[in-house]
Amino acid sequence: MEAAFAEFVRIRGDALLRYGMVLTGSPHDAADLTQEALLKLSDHWARVRKQHDPEGFVRVTMARLHVSAWRRRRREHLVAQLPDQGVPDAEIARFDGEPGLWRLLGDLPPRQRAVLVLRYYCDLPDEEIAAALGVSRGTVRSQAARALDKLRAGWNHDHAGETDVRG
Repeated sequence: MEAAFAEFVRIRGDALLRYGMVLTGSPHDAADLTQEALLKLSDHWARVRKQHDPEGFVRVTMARLHVSAWRRRRREHLVAQLPDQGVPDAEIARFDGEPGLWRLLGDLPPRQRAVLVLRYYCDLPDEEIAAALGVSRGTVRSQAARALDKLRAGWNHDHAGETDVRG
């Protein structure tokens, strides 16, 4: 079983790390989250591998671990200056066609960011998001609506005064 687990990590590890980056907004937290989820599941890999979607199972585990961490903290610790700028990732960079989108997403509260990531990045329905985060379906919908409102407001503020130059 160890060889099968190692092969899964080799093949899907980068994608899981990117998913962690989108969830947490930090490369260091993403690496910790990915490692913790894989470590947790390594002893049970034979059972996990038999699931319909083992990668999805790992992603749900990561989302739950992330929610548990921010529930324990209850708030983010803001700092005046970022400790580092992270490492560029080609897969994430393809979403950077509009400057500031990742900054706006990173400014959202953790629960709202998790809901948007699970809904739009992982393409999960509200029921699965609710189960993954341990909240009701209504909470998923309200958090998504609030998050999208904040993104729109931030986007409109960032782009105020720009003119549309498309033909």
